[in-house]
Amino acid sequence: MPDTQGTDPPYLRVTQEIRARIAAGELRPGDKAPSIRQISREWGVAKATAHKVLEALRQDGLVTTTPRVGAVVTEAAGDKHGNGAEPDPAGIAQAAMRIADRDGLANVSMRGVAHALGLPTMSLYRYVRSKDELVDLMADRAFGEIEYPASAPPDWRSWLTTAARLHWRLCRRHPWLPSVVSLTHPSLQPNLARYGVWTLRGLARLTADRQTAANVHFLVANYVRGTATNLDVQAEMNQRTGLTGGEWLAAQFPDTGVEADELGRLVDFDPASPGFVIDLDEHFEFGLQRLLDGIAALAD
Repeated sequence: MPDTQGTDPPYLRVTQEIRARIAAGELRPGDKAPSIRQISREWGVAKATAHKVLEALRQDGLVTTTPRVGAVVTEAAGDKHGNGAEPDPAGIAQAAMRIADRDGLANVSMRGVAHALGLPTMSLYRYVRSKDELVDLMADRAFGEIEYPASAPPDWRSWLTTAARLHWRLCRRHPWLPSVVSLTHPSLQPNLARYGVWTLRGLARLTADRQTAANVHFLVANYVRGTATNLDVQAEMNQRTGLTGGEWLAAQFPDTGVEADELGRLVDFDPASPGFVIDLDEHFEFGLQRLLDGIAALAD
């Protein structure tokens, strides 16, 4: 994933992420490396970028291409990235993020992260003093993944729309993120601060009043964060029940005393339909635009 400054090109950030997986022992000698298609899908990059990633790993001697198999991790990779590798806060945070993305924030522990890196638990405390500090590093590293537009959006509304969508995509990628970023007691680390400053630059086009700009920034950030808290719940419920949101609702109606047909007369709502889904992306976009409609009244 991107470095903490978020300035490396996409192919290099993906390459670093795969190198980290090899270093942590998640990808061992002889294992299949991610394919071009897998890299493109997981990191959201073009296939040409994915090809460049594999070529960089090949040149480093970390993967080799085998006919009819694809790219596999080399034996040399095990020698280069054995358990004796010295960790750093960024690598520790990255390993913790992988655990949180896969298993949830509750399953992140110093012991679990040390195990993923092949290190003694106590050795991590030389680089990260506590789990709280680790979580702060995770959040900042997540915000370091943001790739800001090369050119400034043309007006305050498009700027604020872009800021909100960038934040939403981070929460989509890391559903644990909304629960660790405080709006009232923020940890002003570099990438979090950069995102705040970038957003406020756009709000300067809305109003010259700095307090109003700060209030709008808080309002939109809180909207994104509040909506995004449903992402983790949605994933947990899908896994626990084996049902989508629509299927779950349909199953509840017999116990509510409310007929689905009655509700359907009031809104376009048929949870029993096979195509019915609760689309959080759609709800997010609808709410965002209505929020911006209201903010427009503040324009100088």
